[in-house]
Amino acid sequence: MSLYMDIHQHVEGLTADAVKGAHARDLEVQKKYGVQYLKYWYDETTGKVFCLVDAPSQDAAIAVHREAHGLVADEIVAVREGA
Repeated sequence: MSLYMDIHQHVEGLTADAVKGAHARDLEVQKKYGVQYLKYWYDETTGKVFCLVDAPSQDAAIAVHREAHGLVADEIVAVREGA
């Protein structure tokens, strides 16, 4: 498994409740793809959302978002955890 940060550049109409609901749907679907969505961060002003995900591949992470709510990230970056 690898860690990825996915970045949504501008989610139209983003609210705290909306991102919370989308994350909950990710959690419902993730096991099907061997993925674990760990955390998310967001900025309502810009509509940006960042999701930290442990996944076997970028494609698996994309598949979860696509099936859960259709909000596929604009960019996915492999990351490593630091101190």
